Amino acid sequence: QVQLVESGGGLVQAGGSLRLSCAASGRTFSTYTFSTYTMGWFRQAPGKEREFVVAINWSGGTIYDAESVKGRFTISRDNAKNTVYLQMNSLKPEDTAVYYCALAPRIYSNSSIYSKSGPYDYWGQGTQVTVSS
Repeated sequence: QVQLVESGGGLVQAGGSLRLSCAASGRTFSTYTFSTYTMGWFRQAPGKEREFVVAINWSGGTIYDAESVKGRFTISRDNAKNTVYLQMNSLKPEDTAVYYCALAPRIYSNSSIYSKSGPYDYWGQGTQVTVSS
């Protein structure tokens, strides 16, 4: 079993920045294991469906990122700490949402699949990000 715990959310003014963290752990979880997984960030705004934000593969390459966040959000990972990060800059009020990290244990040749929730077996509890205008 895998646990994902997000942190770093909060209230920020438009134009500001936040960095979210997602720490992975588990009884049979290892640093090597974590390094092989694709990690993704999703978000859900009030009254809206959950949407994909960005994902990162085992080697640290950004697999895919949503048009709405390109150039503003950056995903990274520290495999030694079993942690993935989401650096969010130039935040806008429309970025307000609960942000979730997720772990995809299987490898797919078509990387665009990681923009869907299907490949992700484990999810964190979410962290609230509120951007005021």
